[in-house]
Amino acid sequence: MTPHQEPLAALDSKSALATFVPAPPNSIICAPTAIFDTAAVEAALEDAFAASSSYSDVRSQTVRILGKASEQGRAAIESAIMQAPRNARPATHAYAWLTDCIVTTVLYVSQTKLHPNQTPSTGEDIAVLAVGGYGRAEMSPHSDVDLLFLAPHKITGWVESVIESMLYIFWDLHLKVGHSSRTIRDCIQLGKEDYTIRTAMLEVRYLAGNRALTEELQQKLRDDLFKSTAREFTEAKLAERAERHKKQGGQRYVVEPNIKEGKGGLRDLQSLFWIAKYVHGVSDTIDLVKAGVFTQDEFRQFDEAETFLHAVRNQLHLITKRPMDQLTFDLQVEVAERLGFIDHSGRRAVEHFMQFYFLHATRVGELTRIFLTALEEQHVKQEPALQRLFKRKRKTVAGFYIHGGRLNIDDPKAFLADKLNLLRIFEESLRTGHLIHPDVMRLISANLDLFDDAFRNRADAKKMFLDILLKHGNPERGLRRMNELGVLGAFMPEFQHIVAMMQFNMYHSYTVDEHTIQVVSNLAQIERGELIEALPVASGILKRGINRKVLYVAMLLHDIGKGRKEDHSIIGAQIARKVAPRLGLKPAECETVEWLVRYHLLMSDIAQKRDISDPRTVRDFAKAVKTRERLDLLTVLTVCDIRGVGPGVWNNWKAVLLRNLHAQTADALEHGLEAVNRETREGDAKKALREALKDWSQTARRAEINRHYGPYWQGMPTSVHVVLAHLMQDIKDDEIKIELKPDEDRDATRACFAMTDHPGIFSRLAGALALVGANVVDARTYTTKDGYANAAFWVQDADGHPYEQARLIRLKQMITKTLMGEVVARDALVSRDKIKKRESKFRVPTSIIFDNEGSEIFTIIEVDTRDRPGLLHDLTRAMASNHISIATAQIATYGAQAVDVFYVKDMFGMKIHSESKRNSLEKKLREAIEQGAKRASDA
Repeated sequence: MTPHQEPLAALDSKSALATFVPAPPNSIICAPTAIFDTAAVEAALEDAFAASSSYSDVRSQTVRILGKASEQGRAAIESAIMQAPRNARPATHAYAWLTDCIVTTVLYVSQTKLHPNQTPSTGEDIAVLAVGGYGRAEMSPHSDVDLLFLAPHKITGWVESVIESMLYIFWDLHLKVGHSSRTIRDCIQLGKEDYTIRTAMLEVRYLAGNRALTEELQQKLRDDLFKSTAREFTEAKLAERAERHKKQGGQRYVVEPNIKEGKGGLRDLQSLFWIAKYVHGVSDTIDLVKAGVFTQDEFRQFDEAETFLHAVRNQLHLITKRPMDQLTFDLQVEVAERLGFIDHSGRRAVEHFMQFYFLHATRVGELTRIFLTALEEQHVKQEPALQRLFKRKRKTVAGFYIHGGRLNIDDPKAFLADKLNLLRIFEESLRTGHLIHPDVMRLISANLDLFDDAFRNRADAKKMFLDILLKHGNPERGLRRMNELGVLGAFMPEFQHIVAMMQFNMYHSYTVDEHTIQVVSNLAQIERGELIEALPVASGILKRGINRKVLYVAMLLHDIGKGRKEDHSIIGAQIARKVAPRLGLKPAECETVEWLVRYHLLMSDIAQKRDISDPRTVRDFAKAVKTRERLDLLTVLTVCDIRGVGPGVWNNWKAVLLRNLHAQTADALEHGLEAVNRETREGDAKKALREALKDWSQTARRAEINRHYGPYWQGMPTSVHVVLAHLMQDIKDDEIKIELKPDEDRDATRACFAMTDHPGIFSRLAGALALVGANVVDARTYTTKDGYANAAFWVQDADGHPYEQARLIRLKQMITKTLMGEVVARDALVSRDKIKKRESKFRVPTSIIFDNEGSEIFTIIEVDTRDRPGLLHDLTRAMASNHISIATAQIATYGAQAVDVFYVKDMFGMKIHSESKRNSLEKKLREAIEQGAKRASDA
């Protein structure tokens, strides 16, 4: 027996469990007795205790009975949730009440059975309180249980024993309990020192024990801690919020958002309520309306957002069977299905679900802004230093004034009487550098119906909108605020369709509307001269002069056709044909905007999916763009579009491809398409190599140049020709020569090979590189006239960068072993060729296209399918087994999607003209893809 253990309590104790267990809340998702049947639990406990003869028996029986009750209660709640998955609040209340019942029953057992004390001193009359999220009576299936054991004075030995026994039972029940044992004095002192503890104290909720002590704590917290410290608490919570957002990526539109900690998530709503409770003393969110913080409509939006986020969180916990707040790609699909979203209108259920999520997250941001401004006006929150500086900026136009560092209006009625003010406010905000006052935002949001066709077609409205885009150097700020308030979609109804639209793939980091604004932002950065070093071509184009109006409007509309069954470029062009004239563009400008929207992916596709060293590629592209003006416009649009996809998507590899394509096409447009031909390029390449090898003997130079066929000269730069020439010097028939070197200009590692040619060499090289996790982005293999293979591969590591010098040794060893036959790539790849769970829900249909027109001497095979580590090896192995020789390969990846393009010939060195041969090869390639995909999914 421990020092504070007493003899086992008499089994006919007068204490009844019903006096400990709290009554169920009014709003609960199913019958209280289905969640926790107090009478049945008490009867089971008494029967078990009657047969118990030791403390361990009592404890084990308590754990058994409560474990079963908890399991049944959770099953009842989960069943009710599945029937009404979006009825989240009654569900969170149900989980909280079930936890209340478990906690108070454990207290009952500990006080009356394990440590009975018939005459407790005043110092032993403790209270058990719920704190934090549990204190709010909001719990998800696997939320933590945070408890405060509150004692009037010093914690006595008996109190310690009671708490210790309770904790052992909680742990045996596998409850994740956070606990503290404190006096009122401790709570006040620690609350002064630690804002986390102070926040937890805000939401203490009585569970059992000394109720008067709880009320005394709450009074002292208000009088001795909360009073007169509202400003410091508010600043601390806002600083905590900013840091939390920073950790979560700082964006509301993160593709795998954390629904609790992320921007626009549950913690933001909770922070608002904490501050409101601290400042205004509110006890329920509805009191925010009485306090004048929110309108009734804003409270409704607050409530809807919180309810939806809780519904999502409940499903995350139930699916994963653990506390999970990250809405990962694989979970998004299952949560969408459970919440009743379905596929329709050409979009997946998960995309509709995530659009709904982001709309709520955006509204949470707006509610936060409204709330914080109200605090500023009450001098509870300090005005940001940047806005204090803005006070000294330009004067406003008539009808507007600066209030609290924000742009406000003199008279709401007068403001609404002139509809142009609905746009002027944004233009004035950009002109003066002031943010718009939330009261004005409220007014605008409530009057979006003023945007009608008559207003949209007014000349002054068109001009005002274009001024927002073109005049002030930072249009993204105005566009983003207009979008958040619904103004962009009201003025341009076609835009509303893409607001908060999520694209369910791993390539795009933003929703379609946010991506569009990011694209515009990139253009503005180029115009401001901030990207001259990173984007010399695009910067030069803008410096030389270009139609800015056409470019900005095209960027605003380039993805407006997304989210429909048809090709978004075609639909987008049709929409642009209607919108551009409505914005006041001239007929010729409208035609250019329509063309840019229709072909906004053309340059990116050509650069990344075709061999731009092939003269036919450049000629065909030049024919498509027709003029230097369109080439320049398309180049800038393409660069901004790729950079606007997300962090890390733009790199030097893409930059070099686009730069080269622009330069070659500009040259072709200037000097004529006839100048772009294989003969000219071959002659230029040979001349360049002679110059580079001038220290060689004439005989050696001639031998090197004569050993290669024509395609070799147009496919690689002189620097690679030089490397391969040196590798080929004195090479033996059984020798494999390799040179690995970082190609910093292209953000890749260049791997050059020279060896005796044999079938399947491309596949072996691809397999060797896959084994070390290398991603091939470009590859070229050529056979010399004397039977050697010369190859150059450009590869990147898993992060899309060149390999570090220290890793090149292992890379070279693996390549050598594979080429020597010591490692069989196909077998070795089995354990590595797998698809991660979080990426398993992406659908990428396989498409295989044969093109005999895009190259003069090769058949182009374009394979569009699901990416995985062993894909390139499987495809090239299938081609090798069908006697197809590969000259070049361009590998483009878009998240989970891979587009592998091969320039090939048949075993006779000819294009694949026979339809039956193409069909047979396509069948083999599809089999290779399907077998590899099955292997990867089973791994």
